[in-house]
Amino acid sequence: MGVESLLVFIIIGAIAGWLAGLIVSGFGFGLIGNIIVGIVGAFIAGWLFPRIGFSIGGGVLASIIHATIGAIILLVLVKVLKRA
Repeated sequence: MGVESLLVFIIIGAIAGWLAGLIVSGFGFGLIGNIIVGIVGAFIAGWLFPRIGFSIGGGVLASIIHATIGAIILLVLVKVLKRA
């Protein structure tokens, strides 16, 4: 993985984490936290979507949407587990 790919990966993670934090109210983790949430969300969506037969497509915008949906799933799970 080149430096450019790593930079794009981090930027997509940051955007996805930020969007997920806006959608799931009550969550704001700062820049580093948003990057981590976005990257973990991308892994969750990358694991889950093929198993349910869901495909968004390719490209940067699709990657951001993909990671955001995964990050939303992650934040909702964290919110549910915090209440329990």
